[in-house]
Amino acid sequence: MSDKKNILFLINPKSGVQSKRGLPKLIEKEIDKERFSFSIMETKYVAHASELAAKAVEKGIDVVVAVGGDGTVNEVARSLVGSKTTLGIIPCGSGNGLARHLGIPIDIKKSLGFINIAEPTEVDYGKINGQPFFCTCGIGFDALVSNSFAKGRQRGPLGYMHNMVMDWLKYKPEVYEIETETSSEHYRAFLIACGNAAQYGNNAYIAPRASMRDGLLSVTILEPFSPLDVPLVLGDIFGNKINSNSHVKTLESHWIKIKRKSNGVVHFDGEPMDMDAELFIEIVPSGLNVMATPGWDGRSAPVPMYKQVVELLSSSLPKVDDIPLPAMSQLLWMNEKNDKNTLQSSDKKRQK
Repeated sequence: MSDKKNILFLINPKSGVQSKRGLPKLIEKEIDKERFSFSIMETKYVAHASELAAKAVEKGIDVVVAVGGDGTVNEVARSLVGSKTTLGIIPCGSGNGLARHLGIPIDIKKSLGFINIAEPTEVDYGKINGQPFFCTCGIGFDALVSNSFAKGRQRGPLGYMHNMVMDWLKYKPEVYEIETETSSEHYRAFLIACGNAAQYGNNAYIAPRASMRDGLLSVTILEPFSPLDVPLVLGDIFGNKINSNSHVKTLESHWIKIKRKSNGVVHFDGEPMDMDAELFIEIVPSGLNVMATPGWDGRSAPVPMYKQVVELLSSSLPKVDDIPLPAMSQLLWMNEKNDKNTLQSSDKKRQK
């Protein structure tokens, strides 16, 4: 009897900015065939990943790997909750929040290596008015940005930053009534974020203390702040220390009720949706299995700021495969010419 696990890769060809054409061959090359017997399918339309994942559960597939962004991950994961089938992730999206929290490398080849050594681990997930989320959900400014980002054409971190700036100019904070199992208060808030995981994506840590294995929501209430405070707030978010900001209140609870003045947009795992004025957000303990490092405690390992800068710059540059051949030839010729000029200049200096 074989001990191999059946693993299904669900590829969303439209997620993120990376081409997925070479993925099947890379999976064939990198996956541990002594451990896994694999198959590959592509999604064709919105919610197709959910349908395929649900069928995989019925067939008793051991692992379903979401190959895409947070939206694809959410689609797959919602069909796996409460089952024995485990979620794996190959991050190919714009934010990759859940993958980052799990410590999965953003590099595709390395993320396949991660799957080869990972083990099924029980984690919590959340619900907002019955809609499952696995990373974060929220209302206020972050929901507005998610809505703009979903409608925009520019992807990646720079696209997200562009929407943040544009939405900032028209956004007005609201007063919310917030009830938890221990308190009920009113807050005027710029945003309210509920984290099962620590970050939105792109290493923007909105709930630094969040653990996916503690049965609690980590709630961040960011109060209004002046334009002069923007660099500090952003620095604290990307520096994993927003909890220490003077404009922030934090809560931990199994559930939270939020009442606002009217219906409006919310986001869950970066996906925007219009919902009622009253929101009920809860945690479901140990409701999902994910592929994680053996012995993982459920918390995120923060990424140093200098690595974030390198990643941001690299994600903004064209990949070699994306540069047309004539342009690539010109680029190589220019580099060669520059190298020769540098050498000639150095030789002249030595002769002097």
